[in-house]
Amino acid sequence: MATICERTNKLGQLIGYQAKVRRRGQAPVSKTFTKKSDAERWARQIETEIEQGVFVSRFEAENNTLGDLVDRYSREVAPTHKGAKQEGQRLALMRRDALCFRIVSTLKGMDFANWRDSRLGQVSPGTVIRELNIWHAIIETARREWGIHLPSNPVSLVRRPRPDSARDRRLDPAKDESGKTEEQRLLASCDDDTSKWLGPMVRLAIHTGMRQGELLALRWDDIDLQKCAAVLRDTKNGEMRVVPLSSAARKVLEGLPRSIGGQTFPIDQNILKMRFRRACKRAGIEGLTFHDLRHEATSRLFERGLNVMEVAAITGHKTLQMLKRYTHLQANDLVAKLG
Repeated sequence: MATICERTNKLGQLIGYQAKVRRRGQAPVSKTFTKKSDAERWARQIETEIEQGVFVSRFEAENNTLGDLVDRYSREVAPTHKGAKQEGQRLALMRRDALCFRIVSTLKGMDFANWRDSRLGQVSPGTVIRELNIWHAIIETARREWGIHLPSNPVSLVRRPRPDSARDRRLDPAKDESGKTEEQRLLASCDDDTSKWLGPMVRLAIHTGMRQGELLALRWDDIDLQKCAAVLRDTKNGEMRVVPLSSAARKVLEGLPRSIGGQTFPIDQNILKMRFRRACKRAGIEGLTFHDLRHEATSRLFERGLNVMEVAAITGHKTLQMLKRYTHLQANDLVAKLG
C-alpha cells in the first residue's frame, strides 16, 4: 500500500511530498518529490512493478554519483589490474570531470557523447577511446556487482572516435652530415648520459623487442647467459614468456654491473622516460619514443627471415593484427626478396 506524506523544514514550511510503498515480502521503498502528483504517479508505478514481479530497487542509482562509483572502482577493482598505477592516475584525472557530480540514474548516452567531443579537443582519439572504455567498465561493474540498477550502460550507446593511424616510426638508416645514422647518434647520446643504465636498456630493447616495463621488471635470477635466454614473468598480458638472447643482447648483459636488489635495471620508469627524451634531444632526433624501439626490433626480426610464429614467440604479440601494427619492413628489403 502506498502512502503520501508532506515533508516540512524546521520552520514548518512545506518542502515536498514523500511517497512510500509497503508490500508484504518487499522492503519499503520511498522517494521524495516537489509535487504531490509526481509522488502519486511514482507510487502507482512502483506498485504495478511489484505486482508484476519486475520491480528492482533504484535507490542506489538514485543516491550515488558517478564520482562515487569511480572512487569505489579505484579502491576495489583497479588495484587488481595489470598496470594498476597508470590506471589509478587516469582514474584520478577522470574523477575531476564534471560528469562525476551527476547522479548515476540521470546519466544518458548523450552525456558521454558530449564528454567525448569535448575531450577530443584536448587529447588524442586513442586516449578518448581508452577513457570511454574505463567509463564503461565502471558502470558495468556497478550494474553487475554493486546493485546499481540501470536499464542499460549509457556508454554502450556512444560511438567511439576513429583511432589515429598506427605509428610507423623506425630508426632512420640514412646518415647525417657527420656520417652517422640515427641509431648511432641515439646510442652515443645515451652513452653520454649520466645514468649508466640508459645505453644498455636502449640496446637491449632494440635487440630483443622487450617493452619498457618488461625491461624494468627483469631480474638477474631470470637471465641465463649460458643458455642465452631471459624469462619475462611480468608482461603486459600477464603471461610469462622466454626471450632468446642474440649474441649482441648477451654482450650488453655481460657488461652490466649486478645490483644488490637483483634488478637488471634499477631505474625508475619516470626517470627513464625523462632521460630518453633528453638523449633524443641531444642527438637531434625528433618524434621517437622508447616504445618505437619495439617497432624497430620487431621489424628487424622479420628482416632477418623469421616467420610470424617465431617473431610472436619472441615479442609476445597475441594476434597477427597486433603484430602488423608494430611491423614496418623497409621497402628496399622487400624489393630484394621480390627480385
